[in-house]
Amino acid sequence: MNKGILLKAKSPKQFYMKSLTSLIQKLALLSLMLWLGNVSQAQVTSVSISGQIKHKTNTTVLPYANIILKTAKDSAFVTGTVSNEEGRFTLTNVKPNDYILTVSLVGFNVAKQKIFVGKLSAFLDLPVIELIENVQTLGEITVQGKADEVSAKMDKKVFSIANNISQSGGSILQAMQSVPGVTIESGKVSLRGNDKVTILIDGKQTALTGFNAQYGLDNIPASNIDKIEVINNPSSKYDANGSAGIINIIMKKNIKQGFNGKLGLATGLGALWQRQDNYPDVRPQYTMTPKINPSLALNYRTNKINAFVQVDNLYTHTLNKNEYTTRTYDDGTVIKQQLKRNRDTNFFNSKAGFDWFLDSQNTLTVSGLFGTEKILDNGDEPFFNGDFSKRLRLWTFLEDELKTTAMATLAYQHKFQDAGHLLNFGYNYTFHREDEKYFFTNAMPTFTGKDSFKLLSDETVSDFNLDYIKPLKFGRVETGVKYRKRDIPTNMQFFPGVNSPLDSSAGGPATYKESIPAVYGNLVFETRKLEAEIGLRMEYVSVNYQVSPSHNTYKSDGYSYTQPFPNVRLGYKISDNHQLTFLYNRRVDRPNEVDIRVFPKYDDAEIIKVGNPALKPQFTNSLELGYKTNFSRGYFYTSLYHKIVDGTITRISSTVPNSTLIYAIFQNVDKSYNTGIEMVMSKEIAPWYSLNINANIYRNQINAFAIMNLYPTPHISSSDEQMLISWNTKWNNIIHLPNKTDLQVLFTYLAPDLIPQGRIQQRFSCDVGLKKSMNNGKHEVFVNATDLFNTMKIKKIVNGDGFKYTSADYYETQVIRVGYNYKF
Repeated sequence: MNKGILLKAKSPKQFYMKSLTSLIQKLALLSLMLWLGNVSQAQVTSVSISGQIKHKTNTTVLPYANIILKTAKDSAFVTGTVSNEEGRFTLTNVKPNDYILTVSLVGFNVAKQKIFVGKLSAFLDLPVIELIENVQTLGEITVQGKADEVSAKMDKKVFSIANNISQSGGSILQAMQSVPGVTIESGKVSLRGNDKVTILIDGKQTALTGFNAQYGLDNIPASNIDKIEVINNPSSKYDANGSAGIINIIMKKNIKQGFNGKLGLATGLGALWQRQDNYPDVRPQYTMTPKINPSLALNYRTNKINAFVQVDNLYTHTLNKNEYTTRTYDDGTVIKQQLKRNRDTNFFNSKAGFDWFLDSQNTLTVSGLFGTEKILDNGDEPFFNGDFSKRLRLWTFLEDELKTTAMATLAYQHKFQDAGHLLNFGYNYTFHREDEKYFFTNAMPTFTGKDSFKLLSDETVSDFNLDYIKPLKFGRVETGVKYRKRDIPTNMQFFPGVNSPLDSSAGGPATYKESIPAVYGNLVFETRKLEAEIGLRMEYVSVNYQVSPSHNTYKSDGYSYTQPFPNVRLGYKISDNHQLTFLYNRRVDRPNEVDIRVFPKYDDAEIIKVGNPALKPQFTNSLELGYKTNFSRGYFYTSLYHKIVDGTITRISSTVPNSTLIYAIFQNVDKSYNTGIEMVMSKEIAPWYSLNINANIYRNQINAFAIMNLYPTPHISSSDEQMLISWNTKWNNIIHLPNKTDLQVLFTYLAPDLIPQGRIQQRFSCDVGLKKSMNNGKHEVFVNATDLFNTMKIKKIVNGDGFKYTSADYYETQVIRVGYNYKF
């Protein structure tokens, strides 16, 4: 055997080791080739860039900043956008390359940063971009431009109170009068001819404006309001109540560093002359009514804390009502009456709290509110026969009412590392007391009686909410839970006099209990051309109304339901300046406690309002198609909408046999419909003149109905189908005069409209305001007049079974104010 050959031979172990090594190398090479192949297949050609803009010093978000993307090589423009109200922005369809991102906003230094867009990810989330205030230019620049009132999503309209000169120094209700699409009647707000509107303050329902209701708006000062949001089709993150939509009142919040504030004083006169003579035996109606509204807002801000205090006091005399009514009955009886109410109001409101910036990701807010509203009403109501030859009754009254509200709020926000990723927790506790005393003198031809009653109502509400927002590759997801517990024990005590007309057996205790747990989810998806927002809110409601067993008519009642409330918003961007949006939602109007309150209300002695504990919710399905086009220095927006209401809630007037008294009682009356078209055009015609024109044309229909009224005795009320086409328009003009002086002129016209069992006649008003800024906006003076020509009055025609009545209310609408504000 050849020894050389034997020396080169390998052992079996060495042979297997070499074969295994070779196999591993081949597998590794194959894996690398497969990975490289997958990488090449995963490379993207289009990237979406998102981010958020904030204030460098106090970390507040900065809306309406301009974002521009240019190529790093030759500064060629690629794309651009504007940050939304949360400071967020998204740039879509960006090709992989090196870029320069530029962010600019008036009053801040321009921020630039280099961005590399690669090929391995379709989504690039930038770190928060912080802008630094340009202190040298802040005091020298007056910003005349403003964001479009109609949001880019066309789901809401936003109006700044700073632009509302004609209602400066007034109440929240008066501030709303210039808002397009909003109409005011008898102290209630309507949207598109529907008064089922939910009022929020900073996104929350409060006892100041009512839970599931709206009241007190005419007595809350508007001096610390920043803006008003009108949301016709709310998403699932909002409470389901309010079929007409939501009005969200955003209060001012200072973002400047250090100590600063605002001191204001407004005063004025209303009812400058008597528009309609009193009937005989009526005490003089208020004229030249004084108004005074001092206000103070203080703010102290550092990098760690923001503390604030706001105080308002609104003192007014008002001709709150001056209504002349003629009732005509089928048997030929005619009764003429006048209801005049002189009102003294003092509303004090205070709010204090702090934001504690624990770190860049966690913020704790604690705040409290305390308010009192003192109302004194002196009223007269004479009743005569048709030719005034005989006085049938003289009803005079004094109402002494004190409302007290206390509210405590705790809010916590956690910001995750990626922009827009949030967790919010909130708890709100409210106590509201309503203490009313009425004193009546009932003068009849043969005797005079003294009557009175006292109502005490204590409302406690606990609200808990947890909300989570997570950005996605092409949108975001929102979800959360909410729980509300609400208790309202009331007690009505009647003190009848001689031959009293009061129904004293209808008094006693009653308790309203409400429990509402809810959960919601909302998905937002967006590409360059398409937008979609799809949400669902599941709500369980349990309402129990406990009536005194001794009540002469009503028994305890209530309702419960578990219902879904979906919402859909689909948007298509035809081009940068043209967009279509389709919206759908389902909402509910739950009866408020005052709607089911079983005690008769005697502010009118012979047209008596009574609640109904058997009242059930009404459910509304809404469809809307909107279109918006932007053009040079303006935009045009229009929408077609249709609402279908099941179980319509309305107040029905009826009589009982052998009586001329009219009882107005809330009832569910089957189906109703609201269909219309709304248009808004805003345009800067010249540097010195801009306008906003809003028009709304709609058709209201209430189906025929027949219902059983139980109070004071069982009787049936019926009505044929009612249908009316109505419209309204507002024309708002802003004129920039020399020396930083602005003039506003607002024209409002409301055509005849449908009301339960009748119609309301046309109304017209003109409001004007003049404002001058001095010393770079630190000092501001204004003068304005609402209903300058004193033309606004409410005329109604109501047709009931066996009667008809017409009325004209010449309540106070004309007010002239002057005011001064100092910012420091």
